[in-house]
Amino acid sequence: MNNLMIAQMNTEAVMMIGGGILFIIVAFAVLVAKIMVVGDPSELLVISGKRSSEGVGYRTLIGGRTLVIPIIEQVARVSLRNMQVGLEVKAQSGGGKMIPVTVTGVANVKVSSEPEVRGNAIERFLGQPQDEMKLVARETLEGGIRAVIGKMTPEEIVEDRDKFVATVMNEVNDDFRKLGLVIDSVNIQNVHDEDEYLESIARKASAAVRATARQWEAQRKAEADIKEAEADASSRQAQAERDADAKEAESMSRQRAEQARLSADKAIAESDNELRIRKAELAREASLKETERNKAAAIAEEARLLATDVVRANAERDVAKANAEGAAAMVEEEGKARAASIEQIGKAIEAHPEALKVMLAEMMPSVVQELASTIKNVELGDITVFDGGSGSSIANAALGRARMLAESLGTVESVLGLDLRELMQTIANNRSSPGAKPEAGSSATA
Repeated sequence: MNNLMIAQMNTEAVMMIGGGILFIIVAFAVLVAKIMVVGDPSELLVISGKRSSEGVGYRTLIGGRTLVIPIIEQVARVSLRNMQVGLEVKAQSGGGKMIPVTVTGVANVKVSSEPEVRGNAIERFLGQPQDEMKLVARETLEGGIRAVIGKMTPEEIVEDRDKFVATVMNEVNDDFRKLGLVIDSVNIQNVHDEDEYLESIARKASAAVRATARQWEAQRKAEADIKEAEADASSRQAQAERDADAKEAESMSRQRAEQARLSADKAIAESDNELRIRKAELAREASLKETERNKAAAIAEEARLLATDVVRANAERDVAKANAEGAAAMVEEEGKARAASIEQIGKAIEAHPEALKVMLAEMMPSVVQELASTIKNVELGDITVFDGGSGSSIANAALGRARMLAESLGTVESVLGLDLRELMQTIANNRSSPGAKPEAGSSATA
């Protein structure tokens, strides 16, 4: 029960606090709405009740927002939009004519937004309805129009309305600045008079315009006729010039055609000449190419034969090399065998010195036979012998070969260091010794 009461009290406290916060927020919003003022760009806010820094009892604002002090300051709004004011003025024109003229139109006026001028409008029209402001503006404008009509003739008003409007605005400009207003535009809709003076002027002007138009038309027609005649003459002259130009062009064309024909004939002749020269050059080139091909064929055949000879020579070289290598091998083996035999002979001679003489004695028949064959092969040719009568020259010539053989044997004795006679005697004794078999003809040989 106590917990329930406590919870209920807490809820009531929360609600009271929330209500208080909500009240504060609402009160703050209302206060802000009261003290804050927002202005549109098309209106002038006038906040009065407190003297500003300029020494006046109000301040102004165009657009934006500002804070005001409740009760102390008040806010008024002045529209800056255009006000359309209808105009209708009847006055006597000037320029010595003194003709009553009625001018109707429309003007657009507004409160000036210039800081130095808008204060005048605040002082004169703040708190008054807009119709009062329009009435003052209309009366001021109509007064200015009357003053301008009295200075201008009806013709000037009708013929130059822009000048009339500019003069009116210049006339009332100072008055409007004093009112804090500004004229955006003035549009004159109509200008007329009861005496139909302007209409007569218009008719006169229209007649003058029509006369001027007829005169202008006649003048234009005369000028057109003159121009047409001049154009016709110019055309005939141009046609004549064109005919002359055409004839000249035709003549020039024939001349150019003849020149072109001659140039073509010359070009054809030159082309034929160049063709003949080219054919001769091609024939020469073909002959040269044929010669080169024959030469190339001969070179190829020579290369083929040379390649064949080279192959054959290489083969023969290989065979000769193989034979040489075989012969060298045989010579090497034979040399080895001879070396071995000589080594054996040397060892035998070293053991039996007398065996060398026996071996040389056995070799002597072959040596003598070889020497004899050498002398035998000596060809002396035809020999003329001059003899003094004693016959010795002829005998000497006959014994020449015998001497050659004797000298050869002497050379062998000196080389071998042997006495061939002693050696032959030794051989003979050895052959006659017991146990030796006598050979036929041995005595004759000895």
